[in-house]
Amino acid sequence: MQKWSHFVSGEVKRQDYLTTALKWVSHDGNIANYMKAHRKDTDIKELKMFFDEVIGWISSVFNTIYPEMRGLEWGKLYDTYHKNNYIPSAIDKKVGELMDDPQVQSKKSIFEYVLGGEQDTKLLHVRVFDEKTKRIVYNTQTKDAKKEGKSNCPYCAIGHDSNKTKIWALKDMDADHVTAWSKGGKTTIANCQMLCKSHNRAKGNS
Repeated sequence: MQKWSHFVSGEVKRQDYLTTALKWVSHDGNIANYMKAHRKDTDIKELKMFFDEVIGWISSVFNTIYPEMRGLEWGKLYDTYHKNNYIPSAIDKKVGELMDDPQVQSKKSIFEYVLGGEQDTKLLHVRVFDEKTKRIVYNTQTKDAKKEGKSNCPYCAIGHDSNKTKIWALKDMDADHVTAWSKGGKTTIANCQMLCKSHNRAKGNS
């Protein structure tokens, strides 16, 4: 029970743990369908075995237990990632770094992010630029662009179409990390540039 409580939220006496176990073993979260399909079972071996398997897998991958682990969709994460090979010491180090990173807003999503190979940075809700920073950078870029007769979107400015000299309105631009957060870039004014919405979407995490 003490071990389970690190990963499952709720109370045993209210059958919250049983509900979680059923949700995990049903794989699609449809407990009613699972109960219907197994209504003639004479024991709960499959249920218990899968629950123990998920808990065991979590413990084998993550060396350190964090409060943020409690209540995550571990059954779904197990189904998606349990066949991958992980080095627990490397996982532990990365999770610790992300937990200490003030840029990361969604600490509970760190585990899925790391299990997924650190690809989907959207999971972490990395801190975005505030409106004041956006205005300052926009005004500076626009002033310099007008002086040089080119677009205030750096990517449009090096293009060859009609947008090469276009001055975009602030509402038509997005703030972008010059150096992506995943590559060490911080959410500071020195690492901010304003791009037109099309180029910001195209740039992605590069």
